[in-house]
Amino acid sequence: MKKDKKKRLRRLAEKKNQRRDSRAKIMIEGILSMTQSGFGFVKIDIPEEMNIEETQDIFIPPQYVNGAIEGDRVRVELLPPSGDPDKGPAGRIKEIIERTKSEFVAELLPGNRLRPLNGKLPEDIFLHGTRKGAKKGDWVKVRLDDESDGEFHASVSKVIGKSGVISADLDAIMTEFNLEPPYSEGDNAAALAVIPREIQRVDRTNLAAVTIDPVDAKDFDDALTIMPGKDDSTVVIGVHISDVAAYIAPKTHFDKAAGKRSFSCYLPGRTLPMLPPGLTAKISLQAGKDSLAHTVFLTVDRSSGQILETKREHSLIHVTERLDYDTVQTFCDTGKAPDNWSPRLKKDIADLIAVTRKMRAFRFEQESFIELPIPEIRVMCEEAANRIDGLSKKMSRESENLVEECMLAANSAIGNELVEKGIAGLFRVHPFPEAEKVEEFSDIIADSFGFYPGDITNRKICNKFVENLPDNPVKPVILSLLLRTMARASYASKAEVHFALGKFRYAHFTSPIRRYPDLLVHQQLWNFDKKVRTRDKKTLELWAKYCSEQEEQNDNAYYAASDRLKLRYLEQLLDSGADTMFEGVIAKVVTNGLLVDIGELGLYGFVPRELLYGDFRKNGHFLTQERGKGSYKTGDFIYVRLARVDFARGSAVFVPAGR
Repeated sequence: MKKDKKKRLRRLAEKKNQRRDSRAKIMIEGILSMTQSGFGFVKIDIPEEMNIEETQDIFIPPQYVNGAIEGDRVRVELLPPSGDPDKGPAGRIKEIIERTKSEFVAELLPGNRLRPLNGKLPEDIFLHGTRKGAKKGDWVKVRLDDESDGEFHASVSKVIGKSGVISADLDAIMTEFNLEPPYSEGDNAAALAVIPREIQRVDRTNLAAVTIDPVDAKDFDDALTIMPGKDDSTVVIGVHISDVAAYIAPKTHFDKAAGKRSFSCYLPGRTLPMLPPGLTAKISLQAGKDSLAHTVFLTVDRSSGQILETKREHSLIHVTERLDYDTVQTFCDTGKAPDNWSPRLKKDIADLIAVTRKMRAFRFEQESFIELPIPEIRVMCEEAANRIDGLSKKMSRESENLVEECMLAANSAIGNELVEKGIAGLFRVHPFPEAEKVEEFSDIIADSFGFYPGDITNRKICNKFVENLPDNPVKPVILSLLLRTMARASYASKAEVHFALGKFRYAHFTSPIRRYPDLLVHQQLWNFDKKVRTRDKKTLELWAKYCSEQEEQNDNAYYAASDRLKLRYLEQLLDSGADTMFEGVIAKVVTNGLLVDIGELGLYGFVPRELLYGDFRKNGHFLTQERGKGSYKTGDFIYVRLARVDFARGSAVFVPAGR
């Protein structure tokens, strides 16, 4: 028996070694994504003969990057398995097949060095050739020329402006992320001359339509009405969306321009609209005038909040009031309305509040949607004055939820109609979290915070976990980690699951002024209503991919601009001598220090290991003192003071309070 067991073990070991040898010889291709720490991952299509899960990327250690940079298409040779079951496949780059990013933005440093804006690119690149008038500290657009012995060279193709000037920083961000420039005055004039197309409309100007937006909003693409249903048990909410398709027909000049942009891009202090501003103002649902709208009526049961029936039509509406979230929120909280609110307006808003509360509760019961209460910290700046005024914290309130509930219902109604009538459309999809990321999240939370999330791919369990989190600074850190565990939402030509919302037929319809996917859906419905040929599914597959890519590009540009301007804000605090003491939570322990989540700033600060009291060494999720009992671990509260701003690495450096 013992001999048979030994033979079986020997055969298994031989097979394992054979698999290891064959796997090490396999050459595979993919796209390289770098980290600021110098290592990378290659996203590939896994050949069937390799025993690797599709969700796994190939880890590339720093010594095996071999001159490749972010975005390169590379050929990778797999390294033999490490034997550690917790570690995925690793490889070395053998060949750069295609350098997909040869141009990028960098700051010109002393010694003809170039520091890329994108922290994932090589830290130092040397200038080759003329500066074209660029001076030290300028943002420049450069072209990568060559690389030898680990040293990169590039030449200046354009001078952008002085680093540290808000307008130049934003210009640099726009250039780096290939954002379209603002529309010209000529474009604006041409857009104002656009005449809307005709379609059969229902006159709904007798309804008292209201818009509810931020105080400083300039574009108004949605309005709400409410009226009694067929009996006392129901109410009808009208969700009226600006009928942008009436002005923007497929394949026209401004349709192509909007499609190329795909979205309005909102950078701190600068907006890049999807449509020319003059046209946007013209088609917005402005108070005090009649407007063309595309309307979804929702018949809602007053007592349960269930949507019983939906109806869509092209309409003519009249917005009677322009309201803002702050005023409506005060009414939600206190029941007190401004003196200029009419009795009818008070009743309509009170009814909307009551009904949307029921709708939200019903939707939560039926769909268990996931909501992560993470505050958004925005940079408030004046580009013209080159001044950062501070940071603002925004949390979703009931006034925003009121509008969101109506928009979600309208989007769902449109998604259902597209499927049921066989109209090709774009759908908003959100896959289930990947098993590997869920496991990693659960391990971190259990080891570092002592919480056990359970199966967060089950929305009810996930919501219970979020509900039970302590209401202290640890909560935003955990929620941020949970958000990073989730997949990214995108667009698809087929209706699939939206995990966070708990929906399966969900389309974007309610923001056609600022999102091209919404405008595409409007155009499809317009053609369907007019019995004109619509775009086919194959065409919309291409648009789904393109719009998803553009959305991610816009998001990355926003985060890059926000992070850089937050660093400028911290620099202002240091220069002014202001208090720079902050409370944070250790989000991650790394070999060379601590990554601290500072909720007040909405950014991660770095505490270098050498700035801690005593000698520390990393041990799992801990930094422990070599001589002494001091330690730091993920989840610990820590008070820190700003030491300096490191623009080279794009980080703020802190020291423990009192040091």
